[in-house]
Parts: sequence; structure tokens; C-alpha cells
Amino acid sequence: MAEFISFLFSNVFLLGVTFIVCLFLLDFVKSRKNGSHFPPGPRGLPFLGNILQVDYGNPAVTFNQVRKEFGNVFSLQYFWKKMVVLNGFELVKEALMNRSEDSADRPRSPIYETVGYVGDTKGIVLAHYGRSWKEQRRFALTALRNFGMGKKSLEERVTEEAQFLCSEFKSQKDQFDPILLINNAVSNVICSFTFGDRFEYNDEKFQRLLLLFNVACKAKSGLLGQILNEIPFLTHIPWLINRVMQQQYELIAFLKEIILEHQKTWNPSYTRDFIDAYLVEMEKVKGDGSSSFNETNLFLTTYDLFIAGSETTSITLRWAVMFMLLYPDVQSKVQEEIDQVIGRDRKPTMGDVLQMPYTNAVIHEVQRYGDIAPLSLPHMTYRDMEIKGYLIPKGTTIITNLSSVLKDHEVWEKPFQFYPKHFLDENGKFVKREAFIPFSIGRRACLGEQLARMKLFLFFTTFLQQLTFEIPNDQPRPREDPVYALGLSPHPYNICVVARV
Repeated sequence: MAEFISFLFSNVFLLGVTFIVCLFLLDFVKSRKNGSHFPPGPRGLPFLGNILQVDYGNPAVTFNQVRKEFGNVFSLQYFWKKMVVLNGFELVKEALMNRSEDSADRPRSPIYETVGYVGDTKGIVLAHYGRSWKEQRRFALTALRNFGMGKKSLEERVTEEAQFLCSEFKSQKDQFDPILLINNAVSNVICSFTFGDRFEYNDEKFQRLLLLFNVACKAKSGLLGQILNEIPFLTHIPWLINRVMQQQYELIAFLKEIILEHQKTWNPSYTRDFIDAYLVEMEKVKGDGSSSFNETNLFLTTYDLFIAGSETTSITLRWAVMFMLLYPDVQSKVQEEIDQVIGRDRKPTMGDVLQMPYTNAVIHEVQRYGDIAPLSLPHMTYRDMEIKGYLIPKGTTIITNLSSVLKDHEVWEKPFQFYPKHFLDENGKFVKREAFIPFSIGRRACLGEQLARMKLFLFFTTFLQQLTFEIPNDQPRPREDPVYALGLSPHPYNICVVARV
């Protein structure tokens, strides 16, 4: 009996050793299969690759460190998946503009597949490059134009919401954190476009959902979210996927409820907003099985527009307010220009931009220095692509380090300081730098860029026309270092407002 146990143990041990050796060989083969023409990168751990070497509190910091050793194009490995990181304006421009179709695809995101982003039905933001994405993006752009992007009607909506927000600021009798009020106001602009309605600032349910979105972003951008995306079968473990996506599920349920209620009151002869326009399009293609206009894409596209039209602009405005606290001399100069061009009584309009170079420069510098989307969203090669002599095969994930562009010392005089003169010439006239790409560039550039620019200018000028922002007496200076959750946002801070009489 003892001999049998010894024989069994030795064979199990031998099988275990053989299995481990085979895994190491498979890992070695997979890590080498891209060949010598693939970009180099830091050595990773067996099986895990470099996934534990990235700081998920701000991945751009890690990438900038790796860049010092391997140059502007390097590779990383997450488990057995290779990805390429591009740094610097010239390389990012080459990939996203000059080779725009080659880099136009999106990688698979299994955690989002749990909420409906499956196959070709993926809305706009996460959709693969192809017919469905082209149809959905083209339709969204047309709807934005039809409902007023670049027209007076949408401009008036933004101005009206900015007035509401200023009134709410003035009603605060003591110091307060502006995050929820700013989020609510900015989201109301896209809500009026998508749902045809806005939410009051005291709507607790809506404010909770905006807060949930911030929590959800942190969870999805963390290490566990990355692991679930790289090992898809783990997403089928409920308690595990819920740790990453629970807040996302609540937000999605809220939006689905709004859409369903909206559909009940839909009248084909009267188009109120984006959802109505989408329902009209669905009616046109009814019976066409190849069309991408369906119930699932209605929700996913509406969700994409709601999130994209809310979060980045509200974060930018929070940075803007914070920089006015930290740099009161800049705030005073903006107010002087507002008083000269607009005055205290007339509402700001987009026609004022060309006459306000300093204010325009400050808004651009907020975007550059705030660095809201340091890595943008990942791309994937649609076909084999060559960059700087390296071959990047079809299906490879590409990360564009926009932070390396917006804070490149070869482009900007003071890349790590808030310095509005980056966008002014020697005569004080506004100059837009080619390397200013906070909305990314190419085929996957933010489709709401024009709307975002409108919101930033009208909200910011309305703020400083009516208010002066001050640091509360009992509060320290706000921190300039960011919090990372897919994007970079300021740490919470309190403000006092003084009405400009």
C-alpha cells in the first residue's frame, strides 16, 4: 500500500511539473510570437505580463516612466494580450490622423458585454469599426445638428442652464462643494437633447446617479476591472462582476426607465428630442434585419451620449473653478475682459469668443493642464499598421497617451504649470496649438467636441460675469494633483462665492 501511494504521488508530482513546464513554454511562445519587428517593452511576469506593474491610480504616470527607457512607442503585456502605447504628438498624429482607418477599431470589453455591448450592437463609443458604428455616429451627428449644435437654439439652452446654476451658487449661504451642482447643470444640457427634459438641482435620485457614475468609473479603471476584461470567463461570477459593475447597473436601469417612459408618449408626427428621432429611424427600417437601428442600440447610443456629454465637461468646469481659486489674478483678468466685451447685464454668446482672447486662452489652458482624458479610450488596429519602423498586427490594442502630448516639454513652455500664455502670441491674440488635442483626433475623436466647447465657454463666462470664487477662510488651498477614474478630476474642495454687484 505504501508503495502504491509513493508511486501515485511521484506520478502526480511528475504530471504537475510537466504541466507547469508546458505553461511556461506556452507563455514564452505567446510572448515571442509578434517577432522582432514588434515594439519593445518592459519584461513582465510569467502569465501575468505587466499588469501588476501599472499604477492604476494614474496609468499615464507609469507610461511616462516606461517611455523614458523605451521611447515613444513601446509594448505592454496584460496576461497574454499585447498592447502598444504611443506617446508624443507626432506618433499620435501619425496613428490617429495619417493612419486613421488602420487604428479605428475598438478592443473587446467583456465587462461591458454584461450590460448589452455584444457583437455589432455596441452603440457608438465601444462599437467595432464597421457599418453599425458608421451608421450610429452619422445619425448622432445629424441629430446634434438638427437639434441645434452650432445654432442659437442649443446655445440658448446652455446659457439658460448656466443662469440657473449661478442662481443656485448665489443661494448657498455658506461654503459648499460645487461638484453635484456642476454635474447636474452640465448633465441637464445633454438631458434636454436626449430626453427633452432637465432635472432640478434638488432631485436626490438624479444626484445620486451622477455620484454613482464617479464611483463606477473608479471601479472599472481599477486592477480588478482590467483582470476581468483580460479573463472574460470571470465575468460570469456574479459577486466578482458586481464589484466592478454594480453602480453601472443602477445608472443603466435609471436610463432604461426614462427611455421606456419616453416611448409611451412617442408621437411619430412630432420629434421632441434624440430618442424620438431614433424611434422614427427605427420605424423607417422596420423589417430590415441588416439595419443597426434597434432597441438595444437605442439604449446604448443614448447612454453613450448621456455619459460623454456630461462627465468630461463637468470635470473640466470643476478644474476651471478650482484654478480660479488658486490663481485669483487670472480670475481678475478674465473678469476685466468680460466687463469690457460683454458687460454685467448682457448674457454671453458664442459670438463673443473671437473678442475674448484671454478668456479663450484660460479655458484652453484648463483643458490642457487639467488633462481630463490622459489616455483617451483604447483603439485597436483594424489592419496591420507600421509605426516608426515597428509592425503592429491587426487586432492589437493601442493606447494613445494624450497626456504625453498635452504636457510635452518640446511643445509647451511650462507643461507642468497652469500658464494661459501657452495660447497667446506676443500681441495677446489667441493662438491654438496643433498639439492641443484633449478631444483626441481622427475617426474616433469626440463627436460632441463642438457642443463641449460651447458649454465650457458659456458656463465659464457666465460664472465669472456674475460671481467671484474664493477659498473659504477655514479651508486649505485645493490640491492640484488629480484623482484618476478613467479621467483625471480634482480632489473635492469647498468654495465661497461673492456676487459681482
